Amino acid sequence: MKIAIAGTGYVGLSLATLLSQKNEVYALDIIPEKVEMINKRISPIKDEKIEEYFKTKELNLKATLDYKEAFKDAKFIIISTPTNYDENLNYFDTSSVEDIIQKVKEMNIDTTMVIKSTIPVGFTEMAKKKYNIDNIMFSPEFLREGRALYDNLYPSRIIVGEKSKRAEEFANILKEVALREDVIVKYMGSTEAEAVKLFANTYLALRVSYFNELDTYAELKDLNTQDIIEGVCLDSRIGDYYNNPSFGYGGYCLPKDTKQLLANYNNVPQNLIEAIVKSNNTRKKHIVNMIKKSNPKTVGIYRLTMKAGSDNFRASAISDIIKGLIKEDIRVLIYEPTLDKSTYNDCTVVKDFDEFKDMADVILVNRIDDNINKVKNKIYTRDLYARD
Repeated sequence: MKIAIAGTGYVGLSLATLLSQKNEVYALDIIPEKVEMINKRISPIKDEKIEEYFKTKELNLKATLDYKEAFKDAKFIIISTPTNYDENLNYFDTSSVEDIIQKVKEMNIDTTMVIKSTIPVGFTEMAKKKYNIDNIMFSPEFLREGRALYDNLYPSRIIVGEKSKRAEEFANILKEVALREDVIVKYMGSTEAEAVKLFANTYLALRVSYFNELDTYAELKDLNTQDIIEGVCLDSRIGDYYNNPSFGYGGYCLPKDTKQLLANYNNVPQNLIEAIVKSNNTRKKHIVNMIKKSNPKTVGIYRLTMKAGSDNFRASAISDIIKGLIKEDIRVLIYEPTLDKSTYNDCTVVKDFDEFKDMADVILVNRIDDNINKVKNKIYTRDLYARD
């Protein structure tokens, strides 16, 4: 079966790698360098499983810049283009998704489009009416950055936003290439599936915010955060997971998905959803205030990445903390070995770690690793468990 995938970010590239084991897959992108890398089996994103599969598996995968080449004769066209959140409109920018829909419609081909991009609740039904089409459905992804292919190989669940034969066929394609045998598949309307995606990510943001606010309380009251968290999490209803304090939730999904869900609550009573969005801002302000109390002349930022095992800076909590420190007239240095620039957000990027640690009075570390353990006396972190 020929399958086309539009967009080769975490979602698109992991799906392209996964599905090309048993299908002919064309991956469409607009960046020539990414297309060239994929065709040379070099992963343009950091993901251990994708890198492993590129080296060890026979993949029937071709990347292309030509959408007609990608879409022609494709049974399914998976749309996984980026949908960044527009702060001014309080809405996802779905222009890249709609661009693909229009291209497919103009080609007048017998195919089914499956949206994997995160979209507002109600978008799929709106698109059907706007473009006078019916060959489109939504299927959410639940992936972690840096472990996207692993999460596709061992999916927590497969949700398809339609109750139809083509929905069953699409779910079976995903199941066939998964390594987990007991995958639960659930079919529902596309609007309900869109809501599942946003509510799931907002709940994860809620959990991050909860343990961060617990940590803020313990820090200001001079209590042992770890003892409190472990005592709380011994309750099996709460569980010992996703409970490691941080500088705030970040990355590509949680910040924008929580804001989009809040926007979808327009004219719907709520308190909690808005609180989750506000809590993350409050946490980052608290971190800035704690650093300010120590009166440092120079603050070092150890890594811009959102979390361990990721190469993504987008919406990383540390970026807002840097802005907050600059507003307080505190000099900021950054150590980020994956960054090719000499400056970032008007801050100097230092490439040599020894030089970096000597120049900084305090070093902010969102996630601890073996390298930074060499300078424990300078570190400010809320990381208790050296994991995500």
